[in-house]
Amino acid sequence: MDFSEKWSNLAEGPSLKNLTEERFGVLKETQHGAVQDLTKAHIESFDQAVTDGLSRVVQSIPPLEFTFKNERISLSFVEATIYNPVVAKGSICRDMKVFPAECRGRRCSYKGKLVADVSWSVNGVPKGIIKQSMGQLPIMVKSKLCNLHGMSPKELVAHHEEAEEMGGYFIVNGIEKVIRMLIMPRRNYPIAMSRPKWKSRGQGYTQYGISMRCVREEHTAINMNLHYLENGTVMLNFIYQKELFFLPLGFALKALVDFTDFQIYQELIKGREDNSFYKSCASEMLRIVMEEGCTTRSKVLNYLGERFRVKMNLPEWYTNEQCAHFLLNECICIHLKSDVEKFYLLCLMTRKLFTFAKQECMEENPDSIMCQEVLTPGQLYLMFLKERLAAWLASVKLSFDKRGSRISGGWSAENVIKIFNMGTDLTKPFEYLLATGNLNSRTGLGMLQNTGLCVVADKLNFIRYLSHFRCVHRGAAFAKMRTTSVRKLLPESWGFLCPVHTPDGEPCGLMNHMTASCEIVAPTLPTISLPILLCSLGVTPVDGSPGKAFSDCYPVVLDGAVVGWVESELAPVVVESLRRFKVLREKKLVPGSVPLHNTLPDGATEWYLSNDHTPGSPRNMYQCQMGKQTMGFPLHSFMDRSDNKLYRLQTPQSPLVRPTMYDHYNLDNYPSGTNAIVAVISYTGYDMEDAMIVNKSSWERGFAHGSIYKTELVDLADKVKGDDSVVFGTKPGDPKVNDKLDADGLPHIGSTLQYGDPFYSYINLNTGQTYVIFYKSQEACVVDNIKICSNDTGSGRFKRVCITVRVPRNPTIGDKFASRHGQKGILSRLWPAEDMPFTESGMSPDILFNPHGFPSRMTIGMLIESMAGKSGALHGLSHDATPFTFSEESSALEYFGKMLRAGGYNYYGTERLYSGLSGQELEADIFIGVVYYQRLRHMVSDKFQVRTTGARDKVTNQPVGGRNIQGGIRFGEMERDALLAHGSSFLLHDRLFNCSDRSVAQVCVDCGSLLSPLLEKPPPYWSATRHRKTVCTLCGKSDSIDSVSVPYVFRYFVAELAAMNIKVKLDVK
Repeated sequence: MDFSEKWSNLAEGPSLKNLTEERFGVLKETQHGAVQDLTKAHIESFDQAVTDGLSRVVQSIPPLEFTFKNERISLSFVEATIYNPVVAKGSICRDMKVFPAECRGRRCSYKGKLVADVSWSVNGVPKGIIKQSMGQLPIMVKSKLCNLHGMSPKELVAHHEEAEEMGGYFIVNGIEKVIRMLIMPRRNYPIAMSRPKWKSRGQGYTQYGISMRCVREEHTAINMNLHYLENGTVMLNFIYQKELFFLPLGFALKALVDFTDFQIYQELIKGREDNSFYKSCASEMLRIVMEEGCTTRSKVLNYLGERFRVKMNLPEWYTNEQCAHFLLNECICIHLKSDVEKFYLLCLMTRKLFTFAKQECMEENPDSIMCQEVLTPGQLYLMFLKERLAAWLASVKLSFDKRGSRISGGWSAENVIKIFNMGTDLTKPFEYLLATGNLNSRTGLGMLQNTGLCVVADKLNFIRYLSHFRCVHRGAAFAKMRTTSVRKLLPESWGFLCPVHTPDGEPCGLMNHMTASCEIVAPTLPTISLPILLCSLGVTPVDGSPGKAFSDCYPVVLDGAVVGWVESELAPVVVESLRRFKVLREKKLVPGSVPLHNTLPDGATEWYLSNDHTPGSPRNMYQCQMGKQTMGFPLHSFMDRSDNKLYRLQTPQSPLVRPTMYDHYNLDNYPSGTNAIVAVISYTGYDMEDAMIVNKSSWERGFAHGSIYKTELVDLADKVKGDDSVVFGTKPGDPKVNDKLDADGLPHIGSTLQYGDPFYSYINLNTGQTYVIFYKSQEACVVDNIKICSNDTGSGRFKRVCITVRVPRNPTIGDKFASRHGQKGILSRLWPAEDMPFTESGMSPDILFNPHGFPSRMTIGMLIESMAGKSGALHGLSHDATPFTFSEESSALEYFGKMLRAGGYNYYGTERLYSGLSGQELEADIFIGVVYYQRLRHMVSDKFQVRTTGARDKVTNQPVGGRNIQGGIRFGEMERDALLAHGSSFLLHDRLFNCSDRSVAQVCVDCGSLLSPLLEKPPPYWSATRHRKTVCTLCGKSDSIDSVSVPYVFRYFVAELAAMNIKVKLDVK
């Protein structure tokens, strides 16, 4: 669908059609386009990577050449294919395909096989091609390689998926992982920037530089900088295999082209012919090269190859010149094919650098969207794949060196295959990358960070799940920066990045979310025909000379290559005609290389997370965070999932007040809250400071009831290592089991487990001994389902199960709730219905909200929602919740007030209430209406911590910390200061001594030693009952020994000091 059409036919406003019309639950023929578009960027980039990108990567890996037994061997990749996920060899099954639901349920990875054709030659004679399996690569769900590709909702549900499954993630060890989209510098574009820390790179360096991120077609990237030095020369710096190298610009220019010094000088000063300072700098740069004795191109290449040779692991028969060529290909302007193009680009960058250093042009803002692009998951996948394939070749070379001498029978294909199979496969590195998000890479892939590249796609609720796919991160390197300029919201990101939806705290402004209408362009369009078109429009080619002086011309750069010059009078005409070609599609020429961002539609962008009228801006941001912590209805296939933790609201409702986008994305499939009757009244003291009172009978009728699904994977192969005869099972009539477990050693489905009940048991088939494991948690739970899993080849015994239990979590005092306006509160009391205030019609509210929450926070949206919800409930309507509907002229109050009046209620949304305690009419009118309330996942049951006595630390004898192990809460230095200030010394003594690690120790009064008093050694004829004295081994007597109470840590400390030959003497009075 064309971009403009997609957003022009949106519905006028939200409707309740899902509640009123039939067939809401019936599956449609096709999936809902709008929802599928949300993860489109991920899927498209992966499809691009495994089709077109894979072939490019294979072609771009240089052949590996080495000598072995005096023969030159060359290995190179011809092509590679990735296959759909299928079952392992040797499995017996009806369907060979593996589907994502099985991988989630079994906690394994969803991966397909990578097969490469490797050609090998000896002494330049090709010996054939070997098909080599390179291991298993993770496959993105719903991509072209996924077995779900192109399925209808009915088929998806048959394969245990959601009807609206969007894909865009990988499954690694049963966990859904998303590769984060990172913001990178715009590719192949020289950015002028000043960085004060560049001055520390060496003597004479200034803060001025031109930075450029060069990217090849197969996304291999390298960062390159030109530095301006105080003496007017230029240093080129690049990173090769995570090392920083500096090269004076003159060497690079002379090594690239076989021009005379005068020709190079002329190219450098184009447009600057009358600037004497610049001319002297240019000649100085070339003089430095002459002083090293490098007069010709071949001498320069020889000079560079000799110096860089040690860092490039190239075969020893390469000449210095070949090494230098390799350096230029791999490190300098790698996006350009020919050396001449590189030369022209470096000259352009030098001219720009001098202009910038002399403050004649502005510094470009690297934080602006104009200078940025998005690194999509497919690109990272490809870059990593290329590096791993190159590493595989290197590992094969190593195995030739190690094992090659043992293999007899010369150069037969069988022997080579044997050695190929010793190479490191790609399964482990890819799983490690996706499982941990850490990048293990020799080159660093031209990225600034190597951690945090993947995140878990939590299915806490649908909105949180979505936000993982729409999130773009600026990069971990910026989080540590002291400046705030990186985090600023710039006006040019309007329409691309949501201005509201960014977390508060450390990642604020670094983690942004794309707007609904922002698209990422995955396919790269060829630009071969553009230079011809440009020349026909009046651009002078780069080696020609334009009609005017160079100072009156603009350079034309396409995809990071200098195309030519255009005269300043001609420029507007060229730009205009290019724009007409692009927008109106005239002459069917579509220019543009890799556009990152789209053009905006005419209308304003809509945020599908901010959901209110005109509240205070910070509350909007709070809601964006809290909407993602709501217990909702995350998915429909609860029976087939083995997630560690899933939250589920028992009876969610569709909100009465919502934006149009709510229906556009069919969020009624995954609702996340309840419509509650809220009265704004200060009733008793139980609603102070953001607390709220809930009607007890609403709670009894099921208001915000929910449960948590927890899954435990029990793998006996890990529990009992090395013993294959251990399987799940029980002995008949085992008293420990007490009929609570089935004969297979697993609990009955639907049974309730209390603390200390048998959870599962396993039996050793050889010895017949059984082991029962008991349920450890304090909370009772219900066994929801049990999945019996096997290993990947399907040959495992009955050793691996997933047990899913359901923990009921109905609201209790201390659980957190929030409306959709950042008004979070805690349930402080379940108030009996007979004591709640009630209206004239006898209705008592579900929630009492304190009016003091409004004035300072200015969440007017909540008041308007209350009126809108009330009128919607009266007339059976759904109201639009965006702030764009009303204005000063037609106000919301007027519109909803008239609707309320038409329904027989007060115009201002207030009613007379009667006290539930005395039955008297309350004097004030009370504002009451319908507000959509969300239950957040922060619950008291997960947070409370209590300890009387319990586990202690082995070394210090002090109580351990941590909620999971029944630990204590640390009484730290500051708490100690508070008690000291109060002068409560006995309390201090109690906390830090009696309740911590009080111990009674023997001390010798004479020599003051804690270590010397020991129990005397009894001679063999003594009886065990006889009293033994404590004797000081230093003084040799027992009457000087006394008992003192000291902290155990002190005794430990004294022993440690003694080990370091330091004596501690106690003065006992």
